[in-house]
Amino acid sequence: MDINGRPNHIEDYLVSLHTGQWFGWSNSKNKVHANLIIHDDSKTKPTEQECIDGLAQLQSDFDTAQTNAETKKTSGKQKLKDLGLDDDEIKALMGA
Repeated sequence: MDINGRPNHIEDYLVSLHTGQWFGWSNSKNKVHANLIIHDDSKTKPTEQECIDGLAQLQSDFDTAQTNAETKKTSGKQKLKDLGLDDDEIKALMGA
């Protein structure tokens, strides 16, 4: 994940599939699908495309959640203004 918590690597997808240390890398400095190894025989190795698609879905979900949170914050501020609060009062309540 990047510094904002947004998934940015197939490893982020892999950890979402199962608990525990079920996978690893044959080269920990080059974490690409070709170097993915499975430690747990009860788990199957996802395809490279599954990893790409899974990461894309995690990113989309993260982006949607961020957008929804920002929309709700903006909507909430507007509702407070509609009730007669000024920007300083809203900032005091919301910390922003």
